[in-house]
Amino acid sequence: MHNSLRARLRDLGLSVGTLPTGPLNAITDVAGVKVGHVTLQADHPHTIRTGVTAIVPFGDTLWQQSIFAGFDRYNGFGEVTGSHWIAETGLLASPIVLTSAFSIGVARDALLAMPFRHGVEDRWHQPCAGETYDGVLNDGLAAPLERHHIESAILEATGGPVAEGAVGGGTGMMSFEFKSGIGTSSRRVSSAGQTWNVGVLVQSNFGNRRHLTIDGVPVGRSIGYDITDSPQRRDINEAPEETKGSIVMVVATDAPLIGSQLNRIARRAGIGLSRVGGFGNNRSGDFTIAFSTANRMPLQQHGIFTGLAMLGNEDLNPLFVAAAEASEEAIVNSLTMGHTMTGVRGTTVHEIPLDVLQRIMADHGKYPL
Repeated sequence: MHNSLRARLRDLGLSVGTLPTGPLNAITDVAGVKVGHVTLQADHPHTIRTGVTAIVPFGDTLWQQSIFAGFDRYNGFGEVTGSHWIAETGLLASPIVLTSAFSIGVARDALLAMPFRHGVEDRWHQPCAGETYDGVLNDGLAAPLERHHIESAILEATGGPVAEGAVGGGTGMMSFEFKSGIGTSSRRVSSAGQTWNVGVLVQSNFGNRRHLTIDGVPVGRSIGYDITDSPQRRDINEAPEETKGSIVMVVATDAPLIGSQLNRIARRAGIGLSRVGGFGNNRSGDFTIAFSTANRMPLQQHGIFTGLAMLGNEDLNPLFVAAAEASEEAIVNSLTMGHTMTGVRGTTVHEIPLDVLQRIMADHGKYPL
């Protein structure tokens, strides 16, 4: 399935935006945030190309604390469980699990049961699980994902570099008619006299090729089907068919923000989605969860809380830019790290050709970095 070596955008000498990245250029640049993947691939008895990705924002205090969070719905054809509770209270007390549309139920059920299985009977959390559809490559009706896969992704989550492309929940995903999956990026900003980190991880599965734009360059219109075919092949110059795909974006920051401010941060991730060529088509589920690790609260909340920190709203502007830039680059990384894959019914989804991408960017004065 691997036809060539893949690379992150900056390893190709390219970039998007103007802000500096964190040292890993990943969501794990936010201290305490961990990511875990479980990837499932098989050809018999069913064609399986799927998995689960877990984002654990609590470090070693899983199931014992809650943090401020926000949620934004760009278009609503999809599911993120627990989003109603985030909207209601501005709080998150669950790992975030990303997986296939076919497996959203088992992911939610595993998250619900997991605290009890690990001795935390007095739990108060709404399981947070998001999905995108991988049925072009994966036989989801075979129901390959089980509760223990979700638990493994959570328990084995680590800091450090994050695997991207066709891994975890992104295994069977495609974007702009190219292979994609998981992508991540980060930014460092100064505000209120301090430096803050903003990291984004996406499970990307949306878009028509002709709309793909990288750093303002109309890349998709320059890669015809004579260069790289598509399972949704048509004339690149014709009006595109309706996109039936989705994306879930997770934004993490160590800046001290409360729920209403994180709603605003989540909304700005939609700017990155738009800049790369997403329009929130009718049958697309485009969702963002944003959280801050700065304030920690107990699960059971009584009385008066003191010592909570919060940035002033006038100090949010740099974080808005960071969320947009990191989201845009995370989506592009999901593409440049995705590798050609053949799946159910013999369907092949091709990787975006990196040499062609570099040539197109050079033609527009964007290469090298």
